[in-house]
Amino acid sequence: MSKDRRYFIKAGTMDCLSLLVKDSPASSSQTLNKVVNKNQMSKRFLGSGNHRIEVSSLGLGCMGMSFHRSYIPDRDCSIRLIRKAYELGVTFLDTAEVYGPFTNEELVGEAIKPFRKHITLCSKFGFDIRDNKMTGALNSHPVHIRKVVEASLKRLKTDVIDLLYQHRVDPKIPMSDVAGTVGILIREGKVRHFGLSEAGPESIRQAHQVQAVSALQSEYSILTRDPQKNILALCEELGIGFVPYSPLSRAYLTGYINERTCFNQANDNRHTLPRFQPEAVIANWGIVDILTRYGNERGYTAAQLALAWLLVQKPWIVPIPGTTKTAHLQENTGALDVRLSERTWSELNEEISKIYITGARYASPPTH
Repeated sequence: MSKDRRYFIKAGTMDCLSLLVKDSPASSSQTLNKVVNKNQMSKRFLGSGNHRIEVSSLGLGCMGMSFHRSYIPDRDCSIRLIRKAYELGVTFLDTAEVYGPFTNEELVGEAIKPFRKHITLCSKFGFDIRDNKMTGALNSHPVHIRKVVEASLKRLKTDVIDLLYQHRVDPKIPMSDVAGTVGILIREGKVRHFGLSEAGPESIRQAHQVQAVSALQSEYSILTRDPQKNILALCEELGIGFVPYSPLSRAYLTGYINERTCFNQANDNRHTLPRFQPEAVIANWGIVDILTRYGNERGYTAAQLALAWLLVQKPWIVPIPGTTKTAHLQENTGALDVRLSERTWSELNEEISKIYITGARYASPPTH
């Protein structure tokens, strides 16, 4: 682990401990009134025309605070982390009913109460959940979409979801029905904007013809560059913003994970992913080495360079890195201060392009 990253972890631990001695956020109205956006982060636009959304240049993915990332932090600490993000200027927050399931939306809903009107709140539908468990099936039936939205609104303690994504394309349901249903929810005032996640070109075009798509959320990072093949060009053609999830490749690009890392199999999917098998972790490590070297020479961490790399691709790309630590949150926002010349970025890209990426990102392709 790099010296810089050890410092960030130490600082974040101390920050969280200092926060824990304060009043519980669930019980202290005084704490709620003190949450202030102190830093005006730069803004970007997702979508176009009447379906354009202005958001902070960096968002916050909240999934890992409840789901799929091994350790689940203390709830109050996560609430304070979300509020710290707002103080730092992050106003683009991402959750979904399936995270938990349900518990992440409840967490986010509690955390954003002091500043709900000043953020862009995103959630998702599309999975089949029964008895509080994922069945493994998809469900984007129009009736189900409406039920999910009503339940999400209650958990999020709000009357509108700013950006509602279809979490995964459901091949059983025509995209026109899905987009049409979200369009009705928009006209009813329960949703403001429509988004897709991990959708392929045909699905994107079909949806956009029925209801304008403001954003596409799919995996994209300096390790996972699949969207560059045909998706980014399509988004630019249609005026759709792009939101990379896992922009740090599930923490791999931080340099914090290696081939000996053990994941909590009860609450972490990384041990099932081909790219996180020991041989793949070792084979792809050259990318981490390149990011670390370029960063060390210029005063940045590997994570900051990885996020900055995404930001320079297109002005309508807004990454949503997730974290459970205040120090990593601060580190991530520092990516907005990265300044590299075009020549330096070109040299970095040339080195990266020479590395063959080993291991698929999922066991089976998620895009339709």
